[in-house]
Amino acid sequence: MEKPRQVVRKFLARPQHEGAGAVVRRSIGRFELRYFDPFLVLDEFSVSAPAGFPDHPHRGFETVTYMLEGAVTHEDFEGHRGTIKAGDVQWMTAGRGIVHSEMPAGPGTSKGLQLWVNLSSSNKMVEPGYQEIQSKDIASTSSDGVTVRVIAGNAMGARSPVRTRTPTMYLDFTVRPRAAVRQPVDASWNAFAYVLEGEGVFGSDRCGAPPVGAHHLLLLGQGDVLEAWNKSDTSPLRFLLIAGEPIGEPVAQLGPFVMNTEEEIDMTVDDFERYANGFEKARHWRSQAMVALGLEE
Repeated sequence: MEKPRQVVRKFLARPQHEGAGAVVRRSIGRFELRYFDPFLVLDEFSVSAPAGFPDHPHRGFETVTYMLEGAVTHEDFEGHRGTIKAGDVQWMTAGRGIVHSEMPAGPGTSKGLQLWVNLSSSNKMVEPGYQEIQSKDIASTSSDGVTVRVIAGNAMGARSPVRTRTPTMYLDFTVRPRAAVRQPVDASWNAFAYVLEGEGVFGSDRCGAPPVGAHHLLLLGQGDVLEAWNKSDTSPLRFLLIAGEPIGEPVAQLGPFVMNTEEEIDMTVDDFERYANGFEKARHWRSQAMVALGLEE
């Protein structure tokens, strides 16, 4: 017997300022929900030049950037540079250390989501790396009024090529009016839904539950399937379903550094300040965006 997952907590992600003039709606990583193993942060961001996310470090986790509108140019101290456009995904493993910048490319407002996925202690100090998928190459399929884009994992017969060090499922569903979704989720994983557009009813009680609108995060309880309905007659529902295998290890975090102990955080700060153990190239590197803004030292 399948057991539908119920909504156990609901949050509205309210706008706040982050980076240099960017606006984010943070649902995971805020005071009510510091950590949802293995997820550290979920931000829905909106940024227009010259605002953005200038040069900053990371260690000990992965970032997943999924663009909804516009484009963001990324560059790092290894010489990697590229532009993530609407519908594209970048899955970055920070591992032992990276310093990079993320700035809007071109005029207008760029919007997207960034998810931070924790790494186990055995993976925190791996070499940095990237998996980048253009929108046209993302696995996608449609059936019975439901379209899914598979960022990670598999759904409705479509499978993503992304390799996740922490086992993760990341699905982008669009549900036409009066259609419904029934998506299996590993029973041992933590899972949540995040509404991007429209309104939906989530859980097994489709008759009594009120619809949930955009910018809401829904933590899902135990079970092995998510059911969701679009009860509107006119508007589509778009939401993310994200799930991951819990790591079950202690978490010590200082901003963009995520390790297992406070001692490891102290060592990370020391490494960053001394340009050592993965941060050597940060000593003389400044992004082109920083130089163009006249912010280089």
